[in-house]
Amino acid sequence: MSSVPDGKKLVRSPSGLRMVPENGAFISPFCLAEPQWVPDKECPRCTQCDAKFDFITRKHHCRRCGRCFCDKCCSHKVALPRMCFVDPVRQCGACGVMSQRENEFYDKQIKILTGGAAFVVTLDSSGKSENMTCRLANNHRYLFLDGESHLEVELSRISSLQVLMEESSPGGGGPRASGLLLVHRAQGSQDPMQVRLEAVEDRKEASWWLGAMHKPNCFTKQRTNE
Repeated sequence: MSSVPDGKKLVRSPSGLRMVPENGAFISPFCLAEPQWVPDKECPRCTQCDAKFDFITRKHHCRRCGRCFCDKCCSHKVALPRMCFVDPVRQCGACGVMSQRENEFYDKQIKILTGGAAFVVTLDSSGKSENMTCRLANNHRYLFLDGESHLEVELSRISSLQVLMEESSPGGGGPRASGLLLVHRAQGSQDPMQVRLEAVEDRKEASWWLGAMHKPNCFTKQRTNE
């Protein structure tokens, strides 16, 4: 195990090399823990095609689900940033498809979210509105809202998130995202706080940001099933 200057460390596990935060408390909320591998003695056959393992038909563990497969059913190596792997790792067909779909979020939406967009932000606790730039923190744990004041919203404390839509002008296509309504509980508080974001200046940029912001909500729901 070796450390690197940016606060992350290189860890070697049975599944491969992973680059993880030095402090586990700062791991991205989108990340998944490595699964426990199904013991070899408990999987005499391929989970997918039921081929019997022997000297010729070797078994392989999917790095995402931990189950056993033959080489034919688990031959593809796919990037798995949700587990912080440095290189693409072996995954079964179903897990590979899921990882490829998620990788679009890491390749595109993350850049949009960390770049930020301008909104009029209204807090229900004060009723006051303020022009602010909203962006996702580089560690993916917080939404930073910056204007005359500063607000940090921890993603893990968001209880509901709704993208607001508006009808476009005639001939301008279908409805588009115009704002965001989220409810969260601040650190040390049990009372829910509502934050409303409404696009103002560059509505196209804001619409892209809002569309990207809807993706992490799907990831959060997935975590309870994986």
